[in-house]
Amino acid sequence: MFNNRVLAVLKRELREKLMSKTFILMTLLLPVFMFIAMVIPSYIMSIEGDEGTRVEIITESPLLTQRFETSFKELDFVKDTTYIIYYSTVPESDLMNYIDSKKEAMLNEKLHGIVYIPNSALKDKKIQYYSKNPNNKTLMDKVRGPINKVLLDEFFSTKDLSEEELSYTRMYPDVTGYKVSEKEEIEQVGFGNLILAYLFMFLLYVSLIFSGQMTMQSVQDEKQSKIVEVLLSSVSSRELMTGKVLGATITSTFQMAIWLIPILLFISTTWFVLPPEFTFDITYGHLLYFLVNFFFGLLIFIGLFATVGAIFENAQEAQSGMWPIFMLLMIPLFIGLSILKNPGNPMAEIFSMIPFATITVMPGRFTAGDVPMWQLIVSILVNIATIAVIFPLAGKIYRVGILRTGKKPTWSEVIKWLKYKY
Repeated sequence: MFNNRVLAVLKRELREKLMSKTFILMTLLLPVFMFIAMVIPSYIMSIEGDEGTRVEIITESPLLTQRFETSFKELDFVKDTTYIIYYSTVPESDLMNYIDSKKEAMLNEKLHGIVYIPNSALKDKKIQYYSKNPNNKTLMDKVRGPINKVLLDEFFSTKDLSEEELSYTRMYPDVTGYKVSEKEEIEQVGFGNLILAYLFMFLLYVSLIFSGQMTMQSVQDEKQSKIVEVLLSSVSSRELMTGKVLGATITSTFQMAIWLIPILLFISTTWFVLPPEFTFDITYGHLLYFLVNFFFGLLIFIGLFATVGAIFENAQEAQSGMWPIFMLLMIPLFIGLSILKNPGNPMAEIFSMIPFATITVMPGRFTAGDVPMWQLIVSILVNIATIAVIFPLAGKIYRVGILRTGKKPTWSEVIKWLKYKY
């Protein structure tokens, strides 16, 4: 029940959290950390580390060898000597002897690999690669396209095709997506919303864990310093827990609203012009739902973290109680990331309306594609029902655990606490 005592606890929590240096720093720096966390790994992954790679291309035909040499010399990674390509013609019967003669050079990485293209490749495109590291995907991605081009040229050289027709055979389909919705206009879509879906789920995961652990630590600090005994002389355990959970929830929701301001600016102003493939197809209603969904998710998980903090004396002891909560957060996150490949997957619909999972999965799903209004309403009702079930149980455990000190309780003892009145 919300009363003046709960309001007093709520004001105390908001004053401590909103004015704390931790809140201010995290509000300002977490987006920077997230940017670094995404940009630096992407940059590291973009570093291929293949400068000075030496590869030998072998065919059975001098003419085919010459074609490969002519084609590869026009490639940028050959012109800038990132790749140094050697060319040889070796009959298939002598191939293994030739490989043996190059074995020491490959083991010492003076030669990184040998690509053998038999005459039969003109029919089945099967080539062979010999190397100390035959699973070098970077190298194969570089040479596979040019090799395919030469093989196509040779295959169609006797088919009496024009250069234009031959160029067409080399092209890959370029697919542009257009969103069909209840709007009158059919709109082109790009990668913007997909990126936003990943961002939303990542933000939810990080914020829920960070806010929950902060609350758990706060409960444990008050328990160890005996401050909680002073507080309980003025308020009940139920009122204290309600005030703390609401305070942490409002603080984190306010923080999330600040982080959503850049997205709000993108969709409401013309200050920023993005390329068509990166534009966001999202409305104010989406952002409002995201905040409401986040608020309910915080109530659920911060309540669970506060309960764990009341049970155990310190973070080390609390590890056994935290892992089930982490599982409730991590499993939906992985489910959400996997279903983004096909937001219309029936599994996506099911998990977006399941307790605990809906908090993470539904925002990713409605960002990546259209979701019926009734499903959004169901997800909110599921969250409310989860709160209605979780809080009475958590409150009973919190009531006993907050004043209990000494020996770490067993889970059987914690379950017995549920018989006490909330």
